[in-house]
Amino acid sequence: MKLFKLIIPILFIFMLCVPANANDISISHDNGIYHIILKGEKIKKKIKFITSEDLITNREAHVKSNAQLTVNAGFFDPKNGKTISYIVTDRMTSADPMFNSALLANPFFRKNMNTILNRTEFRIMQCGNKFQYEIVSHKSNVPFGCALITSAQAGPLIYPELHLEEEGFIVKNEDGEVIRESSSVLHKTSRTIIGLKGTDECHILIITDENPMDMYEVQKLCKSLGLDRAMGFDGGSSTSMNYKNKLEVVSNKGDGGGRMLKSFMVVY
Repeated sequence: MKLFKLIIPILFIFMLCVPANANDISISHDNGIYHIILKGEKIKKKIKFITSEDLITNREAHVKSNAQLTVNAGFFDPKNGKTISYIVTDRMTSADPMFNSALLANPFFRKNMNTILNRTEFRIMQCGNKFQYEIVSHKSNVPFGCALITSAQAGPLIYPELHLEEEGFIVKNEDGEVIRESSSVLHKTSRTIIGLKGTDECHILIITDENPMDMYEVQKLCKSLGLDRAMGFDGGSSTSMNYKNKLEVVSNKGDGGGRMLKSFMVVY
């Protein structure tokens, strides 16, 4: 988490400020933050959230999927390899936290089950012959006439409102003091953020340890970028990105392979 190993061939340096594909993906890098924009209608059909039965690195998921772009997605339990987030792949639930026995045995989870299971998720839906993005709470209804194609839950909602207490990322006592914090939301760390601008722009922010942020700072960043809605994926040591065979960002010491993860967002 404290050390990022960036694999950037010389040729890619000249590509960072120009679109990787004029119609699909653009990537820029400034002050320790990678800003990825997925633009247009066509690319919505090329995005899929996937899970692995066993924990694997972002790089392994990227290679196995033969994807253009892969980033880390939902929360998971590193002790048992089970999900803490709902993931939908090809219209089917591929990861369900209700099958994580360790969560069900956790007193805090049992007490706050409805809150945690309803954390924010990113959706791609098919509405007639069009595909549509959405950032909503997990239990929100799919709009009439639409079908949920793929989604990943994580949280919290960051913009326009920051839902830390509402989604159980912080808990306060009667005096208003924070007595529990999850995902280091109040502390500076690396982050993977996904947001929406208009109806056809999906924005991904890979906030590295060169410029770690707490969630209040992330909210300000999302506002400055003009996003309409934004949410967090898993972050900290899970923050990972692979683009083709040209760029890798991981937050792990050693050989640079990255942390073992459960779910991923892949763009074909």
